[in-house]
Amino acid sequence: MTRKQSRQWVWMIALGASMTLLAGCNDKADEPQPTDENELITTVNLKFTEQGTSTTQTFSWQDKDGDGGQAPTKFDKITLKPNATYDLTVELLDESKTPAENISDEVAEESDEHLFVFTANPATLATYTYGDKDAKNLPIGLKGTLKTNAAASGKLRVQLRHQAGTKDGTAGPGSSDVDLEFDLAVQ
Repeated sequence: MTRKQSRQWVWMIALGASMTLLAGCNDKADEPQPTDENELITTVNLKFTEQGTSTTQTFSWQDKDGDGGQAPTKFDKITLKPNATYDLTVELLDESKTPAENISDEVAEESDEHLFVFTANPATLATYTYGDKDAKNLPIGLKGTLKTNAAASGKLRVQLRHQAGTKDGTAGPGSSDVDLEFDLAVQ
């Protein structure tokens, strides 16, 4: 093999190796895809203010170590008056951090990805009406009203649905950041 042929072989090998390296660097399939994780919520505060009054009652659920691990340290029973209308605001906290992080602010900022769902069981116990909407005019649920009916007891299910890229105004798409069933007494 001549010196000229040797140099051509070296250049061809170098060119082939370079192309292989470049192709490997551009392979997006091997790169980890970012995940859209659910929020860590350790405390849920439901603040009910009876319309026509300045009286606010706060009912809480708290699980400071997050999902799994220890059982919740607080899970209040909600007690409301019959045939009354309450302004309801939701406060979400992540108390695994110091100071605690207000997750309600994050939910408001990412309102196009979140939906609260409030379900009374039995359905005749109370009715929830949304008081806030996202940029697409879909409900959020950080603010709203809850109208109680006749005295009875049951459950109030509170869900925060995480619906990144799938929010359509229904509870179906996505996953749950929060899914709690409070005991509800209307008396």
